[in-house]
Amino acid sequence: MKNIKYLLLRRVTQFLLLFLYFGANAYGWHILEGTFGSSKLFGFIPLADPYTVVQVLASGFVLGADVLLGALIITIFYMVVGGRAFCSWVCPINMVTDLANWLRRKLNLDKEEVNYRFIKRRARYWIMVLGIIVSAVVGVAAFEVLSPITIMQRGIIFGFGAGISVVIAIFLFDLFGVKNGWCGHLCPLGAAYSLIGKPSLIRVDHNHENCTNCMKCKIVCPENHVLHMINKKSIMVTDAECTNCGRCIDVCDDDALEFNIRSFAKR
Repeated sequence: MKNIKYLLLRRVTQFLLLFLYFGANAYGWHILEGTFGSSKLFGFIPLADPYTVVQVLASGFVLGADVLLGALIITIFYMVVGGRAFCSWVCPINMVTDLANWLRRKLNLDKEEVNYRFIKRRARYWIMVLGIIVSAVVGVAAFEVLSPITIMQRGIIFGFGAGISVVIAIFLFDLFGVKNGWCGHLCPLGAAYSLIGKPSLIRVDHNHENCTNCMKCKIVCPENHVLHMINKKSIMVTDAECTNCGRCIDVCDDDALEFNIRSFAKR
């Protein structure tokens, strides 16, 4: 069970959130209503995705104080627990990309040198900025119109239509195209949460003394460049692009990795 503990916890969290959103629509529950872009918790606590809010503001719309407060709440939350924890613990597309990357490993399709010639990870930051610029030009939150996250959430709640093709395309892109292609290279929301979570307190901690350099952690990590310290020195993973998914901890048989509270003192 140790090697799938955090994977199971993530799946429970993702399915529970989708179930609560579904219940709000189907049964009128007031636990969690809305979408990942804008929600209400228990009917009165506003929650809003910061990147969505920035796009809407750029498009020229005036937002209410409750939405702005919701964005502030989410920003503070992910600044504490780790910005890209949204990507691995909340986002439903993560289940699709995780499946694609599991199949890549089983089919031995991982060829990192080809992936990096094909597309760079920094592309997601350019797409994030482009989304804001396009929103300002066309007067609509650009990424939200095409967001596979929203498409999948609404598909699960209301039923899939043509939008399922977007989800399938991401699965095939990650499977046969670029390893971790969508989340690791293109998704602007992941880029936004990387910036938000840069000072986060909850981090993966590496104990060099226990490490046997088996590299299982780097094989399963969706952002394995953040594990540059493996078998080199005992420091925390402080790279903003870490998703705090915990898979590296799950597969480590040496107990060389664990979640810990970030120390800002030099080690």
